[in-house]
Amino acid sequence: MGGFLPVALFALAGVLVGGAWSLHRQGAGRSSVALAAGLALLAAAGGVFWLLPGGD
Repeated sequence: MGGFLPVALFALAGVLVGGAWSLHRQGAGRSSVALAAGLALLAAAGGVFWLLPGGD
């Protein structure tokens, strides 16, 4: 189970980056694009920090 969570977080980050890009291309408001991008950044950071030694 320990290897599944980082992969899931990176996948979530990818989906959120794609969503932020799609929102941007469709002309959505800056706050909604920033929210999606911020959540993507948090998910990616969570995946990275989970993989650091001593994180278990």
